[in-house]
Amino acid sequence: MSAPADGSGERDRLFDPGLQPERTLLAWRRTCLAFGVASLVGMRFTMPQLGLVAVLLGILGAGLAVLAYALAATGYRRAHASLHGTGLLDRSGSPLLLATVAVLLVGILCGVMLLADVVG
Repeated sequence: MSAPADGSGERDRLFDPGLQPERTLLAWRRTCLAFGVASLVGMRFTMPQLGLVAVLLGILGAGLAVLAYALAATGYRRAHASLHGTGLLDRSGSPLLLATVAVLLVGILCGVMLLADVVG
């Protein structure tokens, strides 16, 4: 990195102060909302074929989406404090893991519905 032209001697920052973590949090909010809605819509359309299994999988998928958002919000606060304190990014992969599990549950719910239609 080079010093700025104004001669202040301050090095360029590696991050956009305050905006990058907010954009990431907003993206996680949209993603988790989509996962939660997909889980509940999937539950709604598979209830006639699967009954209680559809309800359990739908609620579990929506719950995982809420938990993933809570972890993303906690990660945002940690990243924001870390970037402004040390200049280094400290992030966890747990929201991504929970989002992946929520997507897998939606896929399992759809697969079970297809199998129930073929068998029934």
